Amino acid sequence: MKILVVDDSSVMRKLVSRSIRQAGYPDADVIEAENGKEALDIATSAMPDVILADWNMPVMTGIEMLRALNKEAGGLAVGFITSESTDEIKQQAESAGAAFFLSKPIDVDDLSDALQAVIA
Repeated sequence: MKILVVDDSSVMRKLVSRSIRQAGYPDADVIEAENGKEALDIATSAMPDVILADWNMPVMTGIEMLRALNKEAGGLAVGFITSESTDEIKQQAESAGAAFFLSKPIDVDDLSDALQAVIA
């Protein structure tokens, strides 16, 4: 399985990568991107099975990335792992087609459940 982790914090990217392995995916091929624009470029060429993205990032936000992906490479599963958790933001994510929405700090069991639902 190929997973693209998108967050402007290198520490958070490493934490998410570690959580992926703890969630039962020790052999996952984890690719990292610093922002939505970089992720968009990577996603259209690498075609990951799932993208785990932060909401607020410089250059291109997570929701902007998801909307652009829908136009360029529809069908990619995108989930958000973010500290933003208002009902409005969750609604925007759902309306744009997000596969799931998890709040930071990451709960490994919740991540495992979300990944299983996407892969199934």
